[in-house]
Amino acid sequence: MSDAVVRCPALFVAAPASGQGKTTVTAALARLHTRLGRKVRVLKCGPDFLDPQIHAVASGAPVYNVDLGMCGEADIARRLHAAATDADLILVEGVMGLYDGAPSGADIACRFGIPVMAVIDARAMAQTFGAIAHGLASFRPGLPFAGVLANHVGSARHADMLRDALPAGMRWFGAVMRDADAALPERHLGLLQAAEIHDLEARLDRLADSLAATGAAELPPAVEFPAVAADALPPLLAGRTIAIARDAAYGFIYPANVDTLHALGATLAFFSPLAGDPLPDCDAAWLPGGYPELHGERLVANTAFWRGLRAHADAGKPLLAECGGMMSLFDTVVDKAGMEHAFGGLLPGRAVMQKRLAALGMQVAELPEGRLTGHTFHYSQSETPLRPSLHAQTPGGGEGEAIYRVGRLTASYVHFYFPSNPAAVAALLSPLSARV
Repeated sequence: MSDAVVRCPALFVAAPASGQGKTTVTAALARLHTRLGRKVRVLKCGPDFLDPQIHAVASGAPVYNVDLGMCGEADIARRLHAAATDADLILVEGVMGLYDGAPSGADIACRFGIPVMAVIDARAMAQTFGAIAHGLASFRPGLPFAGVLANHVGSARHADMLRDALPAGMRWFGAVMRDADAALPERHLGLLQAAEIHDLEARLDRLADSLAATGAAELPPAVEFPAVAADALPPLLAGRTIAIARDAAYGFIYPANVDTLHALGATLAFFSPLAGDPLPDCDAAWLPGGYPELHGERLVANTAFWRGLRAHADAGKPLLAECGGMMSLFDTVVDKAGMEHAFGGLLPGRAVMQKRLAALGMQVAELPEGRLTGHTFHYSQSETPLRPSLHAQTPGGGEGEAIYRVGRLTASYVHFYFPSNPAAVAALLSPLSARV
């Protein structure tokens, strides 16, 4: 089965802009179909960590990212084929607006022939709803446009007006009424992490109930997903233990990155600095991004963790720190309220939270170990006397994020996508004597 073309119902959930309700509708669809006994696999377009956590709870399965820039076409094809072999329904949530970015969500929908359902926030809107739907459907010839769903609708009469405004022949997927009690809570980087929403299951069920009334339980058309061969990974990290921080302070972890480390033969030791865990006995450590600034007092109080991390670095063992992970290695971190916390002290200087977004976009890093793709998205600025060992680049060739190297410590605002170069990741997390 894995060597052949596989057919599976699939839907690409898009919108004219961010904030229209794509994530809410995708999660509600996943929960609705899962409750009907179907296996649902959700993929998220773009380099997102937060929406996939919600979808994983809604669908009961890991959620992988698909992005033509960061992941590449072959990687996406393999993930879609793998999902199709195991699922009754594939849902792909878009990013930003349908045509935003280069490449865009529309590029993925066209490349893989996935029908597009546009979610449009219909608040304070009537006939213009039809104009927006028409524009989304016709802007790019050949787009497999399936129809529209109206979100945040005020009444049954409002829904009738919206449906009547659609161009002839365009499918109406239904209307979701306004429901503040079901809305998913947010903060500056997006939705709260799934584990932080105490009533997430109840919210998902409430959302699914709303969608059930629209007829959304009907499966979309089946799409063909051909198999794509993948190179077997040599066990470059066999016999080595990688310690990975994972909790509400360090939660930005691509499932594909974890899979890559497993495929390379590593033994993974997850731990929670926030819960008071010390650094486990390990050959290398990874501090992913997250929200260390929101948990300053609790993290600073875990002296055993910082002591172990400094001993790890002093012993010349590899340590990778990304975004929030790097922030927590500075002498201090200043949170959004202006409070300064004394953090790890492995890097001189401080990280200061800003009110506005400091950086956003794809990154490509030509490390000594090899080329890795990734992305950056942060509200803090680092102030350090350290000179960068190199800078990542933006897709257009401009200067990207600074990458610091101190001994075997590698730190940057870049979140790396490990499948883009597994051998480079193995070298990054290996002792110098064993680097490939």
